[in-house]
Amino acid sequence: MTALLLRLAGPLQSWGTSSRFTRRATDRTPSKSGIVGLLAAAQGRRRTDPLEELLSLRFAVRTEQPGRIERDLQTAGRPGERTPVSISTRHYLADAVFLAAIEGDTNLLEGLDGALRRPYFPLFLGRRSCPPAGPIALGLRDGDVVTALRAEPWRASPWFQAAHLAPSADLELVADCTPDTAGAELVRDEPVEHGFDPHHRQWEWRSVLRHDPVTVANPRFDDEAARRRRRDEHAPLEALW
Repeated sequence: MTALLLRLAGPLQSWGTSSRFTRRATDRTPSKSGIVGLLAAAQGRRRTDPLEELLSLRFAVRTEQPGRIERDLQTAGRPGERTPVSISTRHYLADAVFLAAIEGDTNLLEGLDGALRRPYFPLFLGRRSCPPAGPIALGLRDGDVVTALRAEPWRASPWFQAAHLAPSADLELVADCTPDTAGAELVRDEPVEHGFDPHHRQWEWRSVLRHDPVTVANPRFDDEAARRRRRDEHAPLEALW
């Protein structure tokens, strides 16, 4: 088995699976439908193109840096309509970092790795207003998605690692599983064939399992920034370290 690792980091991310009408929510972790859309964009697929290969991939995600929820109120003018101004509330994850893994045929994953490094369309973290910060593809790893994510070092931002005053961190891990797996949860996050067609978007239910937390070493626990932070909890110039 082979897994392709993706680092998803940016000022803002938004992974909604339950948005309705004028309220656009975000989940706390990336959605499979969002990752499938990102991969399709990298390959140059159109919204109405078939997705069979991408739908067969197994998906898992590890939370490196949970970030925080931010809310934005947006207005849009609609001249000539009965309601001239449309108001919507949109939620984002700010300063979050995730490590996602997809598992499938090795040749397919190699092609996706290359596409992510030279994408056909611009890549976004859920919405068009959320560009990634830095490269996404981290390359292929041996093993399934859970094994790959358990073996990978901590990929949080350096400032976040330095602020974590402990030699290790426990990271949340959620992965696809079979419906009969004990403790499985259902989420409506499985795009169907042509599921991104703007005229007929469809999603199905998929089963996920929350695994035991992954314990990773903190590479910046003993560096100078961490020592200064331990001496003085109030660090107004931390962003410049």
